[in-house]
Amino acid sequence: MLAREPDEGILAMNLHKLLLTALLLLAAAGAHAHQATGVTGGFVSGFVHPILGWDHVAAMVAVGLWGAVLGGSAIWLLPVVFPLVMAFGGALGVMGIPLPSVEIGIAVSALVLGTMVLFSARPPLWIAALLVGVFAIFHGHAHGTELPDAVNPLAFSIGFVLATGLLHLCGILISLLSRWRLGRALVRAGGAIIALAGTLFLLRAL
Repeated sequence: MLAREPDEGILAMNLHKLLLTALLLLAAAGAHAHQATGVTGGFVSGFVHPILGWDHVAAMVAVGLWGAVLGGSAIWLLPVVFPLVMAFGGALGVMGIPLPSVEIGIAVSALVLGTMVLFSARPPLWIAALLVGVFAIFHGHAHGTELPDAVNPLAFSIGFVLATGLLHLCGILISLLSRWRLGRALVRAGGAIIALAGTLFLLRAL
């Protein structure tokens, strides 16, 4: 068992570097995260839209990761709260109700949620759900402002809600690695990288 420790340490270090490089590249594309504004189409357009916005991807994966880190009912509650409240934010966008600093709110969501994962923060469930819900409003508003231009708004909405759920699921699946020591390090590293990406998104949004 002792002979394997150095190998695990080297593997963890290499994986950390790989994850960091990957997310830095994604963050570099953050300036283009919402260039799909005005995208038209139905289900497919709605499905790919959040996936092509790396700031959205980072925050949504972080929600799944944090829910799994918290454990218990948080595993399903946080990924349910986010799309439900996101729909409310989307409705505000569709109605043309302005929401100040949307891009900043989205960037901060990645920064804060990534930090929660990094430090395995365990606030009361209602606080975690409230925090996730507040951030979801910003993400939903960003999507909602594009819905009127879609050929099929309903199909577009179904597509991006489904994509959001799958991104949450990705975070949950990744967090399953935490049953192993190396996996726990990787989950925390993922949180650190998401927080770093959020910081870069925030700098671009300011």
